[in-house]
Amino acid sequence: MIAFIIDIVLTGGFVAYGMNTHDSPWSDFPVTAAPFVIALVIAWLIIPRVREQPFSLVSGAIVALLTAGIGLALRAGFGQGVSGAFPIVATVMIAALFLGWRLIALLINQIRQKQQSA
Repeated sequence: MIAFIIDIVLTGGFVAYGMNTHDSPWSDFPVTAAPFVIALVIAWLIIPRVREQPFSLVSGAIVALLTAGIGLALRAGFGQGVSGAFPIVATVMIAALFLGWRLIALLINQIRQKQQSA
């Protein structure tokens, strides 16, 4: 559950950062975030591995790709922009965020294991 919460928070942060960069009104946050949050929930629901091994890098990659892909498709379906470099930037940012925190957690876990075995 903690991994899902981290992914949700980072998704919100991704959307908030993008909105701030483009001077979008904060009242648009729910509508702007909705496609990516819905996609994230779908990714967590349809892929058992993600729920079984939520901290793995493979799970992070799966969640990132599904969140970006489905999120961009929903965004287009909701009539929001997906032109230019946005799909690339969104995919790279989501992947960096979802894989980044998992990599940090993995490294911390490895350091702790080495300290305990020493």
